[in-house]
Amino acid sequence: AGFVLRWVISDWATQIKTYSWDNAQVILVGNKCDLEDDRLVPTEDGQRLSEDLGFQFFEASAKDNVNVKQVFERLVDVICEKMSQSLEGEADLVSNHRGQALKDSPSDSQGGCAC
Repeated sequence: AGFVLRWVISDWATQIKTYSWDNAQVILVGNKCDLEDDRLVPTEDGQRLSEDLGFQFFEASAKDNVNVKQVFERLVDVICEKMSQSLEGEADLVSNHRGQALKDSPSDSQGGCAC
């Protein structure tokens, strides 16, 4: 069961990387951690797989409300961090572009227009 699950999750990760935008944020969550006696995948295997795929890993139980809030809060944090990085990168591009445009534009004393 662990091998099949690893293959399915790896396939999902490939599809996410192939068909989503570059900024897709993913967290791997093992649900139903309240059913310890029925566990098919050890925590260590889930952690190892998430590290291999570059995802963060949580175990959760919707039934017992274990880590549910933490998973959503972390995902929001990851999304906000990515958005902040994107905005900073865009601001750098705009300022660099404007700086270059100002250097290349004719000066007002020559009667030129910077349009």
